[in-house]
Amino acid sequence: MIGSELTSTRSPRVTAARRLIKRAFRDRDGRFLAEGPQACREASREPGVLIDLYVTSDAAQRHSDIVDAARACGAEIIWASGEVVSSLAGTITPQGMVGVCVKPEHSVGDIVALAPKLVVLLAHARDPGNIGTVIRCADAAGADAVIVSDASVDPFNPKAVRASAGSVFHLPVVVGPTVNDAALSLRSLGMQILAADGAGDSDLDQLADAGQLSAESVWIFGNEAWGLPAETRALADIVVRVPIYGSAESLNLATAAAVCLYASARAQR
Repeated sequence: MIGSELTSTRSPRVTAARRLIKRAFRDRDGRFLAEGPQACREASREPGVLIDLYVTSDAAQRHSDIVDAARACGAEIIWASGEVVSSLAGTITPQGMVGVCVKPEHSVGDIVALAPKLVVLLAHARDPGNIGTVIRCADAAGADAVIVSDASVDPFNPKAVRASAGSVFHLPVVVGPTVNDAALSLRSLGMQILAADGAGDSDLDQLADAGQLSAESVWIFGNEAWGLPAETRALADIVVRVPIYGSAESLNLATAAAVCLYASARAQR
């Protein structure tokens, strides 16, 4: 049943939600926005994650299952006009649904306690779309966690959450440790540290053929523009390049991550 519709973009409630577009408020409030049916569906799978669901009547009719799941998980359903939902959305043509979610708090220690086999460590990544896509790739490849270092874009940025296609809700995402601290903590478990770099000394295919990717591994992926600095490369046991068989100069961050993670996932299985 649809209740009264919230129509004012200046209402205190909408203003409070809209400020979550900015990282400072996400950090302060411990909340973030999840836009679109896919993200809201995944957020509604566990109680206590989705707090509020802003939804238009049209979107509610198209995605009644999501509304029902949101209500069942304890979220408040806020019937809103298209203008209100658009004010919370980051896309030109929003899909009529935005959720306010609790920002999870995971630490490197939490990941160590999982005894992981495959972990992604993003070192100073600055493009939110790439970060979200790497999280999605890590989820698809069965990685145990993603660690996003200090000086990186917040993975709970609306664009990153959207690019993750719901995967940000599927696996632990740690925000803020230094690359050095994260790598050393995971190495203490006996995990090998692999750094992806176009100028790496070792070829990914050769490592796979030699059986070196079957070990528990941490993959470090660097900044989109300048790659990995020398001090980060020095942390790695092996600096790995993805072979380029055609004429392309290189692969972008998310594509390289997908190739590397699936190589490890296949070897480990």
